[in-house]
Amino acid sequence: MSIINYSSREIQFKIVYYGPALCGKTTNLAYIHQRINPQNRSDLISLATASDRTLFFDFLPLNAIVIKGFVTKFQLYTVPGQVIYDATRQLVLRSVDGIVFVADSQWEKMEENVESFKNLAENLARQNVAINDVPCVLEYNKRDLPNVAPVNYLEYALNNGKKRLQSFEVISGTGQNVFAALNAVSQILLHKFSEESDVQEITAPPVALPVEPPLPQSQSASV
Repeated sequence: MSIINYSSREIQFKIVYYGPALCGKTTNLAYIHQRINPQNRSDLISLATASDRTLFFDFLPLNAIVIKGFVTKFQLYTVPGQVIYDATRQLVLRSVDGIVFVADSQWEKMEENVESFKNLAENLARQNVAINDVPCVLEYNKRDLPNVAPVNYLEYALNNGKKRLQSFEVISGTGQNVFAALNAVSQILLHKFSEESDVQEITAPPVALPVEPPLPQSQSASV
């Protein structure tokens, strides 16, 4: 649920990066944080216990959308991927506005991807929220590795529900399509917010974010 700060005239949206262990959630957040102008974002903060870790920071897009005099701001979170840290994942998901599900494209990670996506739906249901009601996009990460599953298989395994989700082939290590996925989920949640709030002024144009680097020629066939 978005947070409206009347003193600073800001509406803050929470986007959570979800997925199995070592799928690239932290790499996504670190890349985004690095590419955004320091004047437009906070420090990257780690909430760590002895065993699990959650990262987050907030930022203002380069051309922030104004809704009825309020500037939109985004707060990005990751969750620990290991199964034993489910309580932390439930806590981070509270009041979420949008989700980027990061899947590991390697064949041997398929079962973990499916289990993690199922876990996401279950944890949302614990908050009486259906996964189809939350703006969500899919990242098929690590497309530069040699042992990746075809995209159509990933679509069958993870994107075969009633509501088809936007999906992106991603190389989070180089930043390929990292901002494209973030921009997509941002637009979806802004559309949803405008519809639910009966806001007529907003049309949810693309959120202005840094331009991604071009994909190296040797990798162009896999993305």
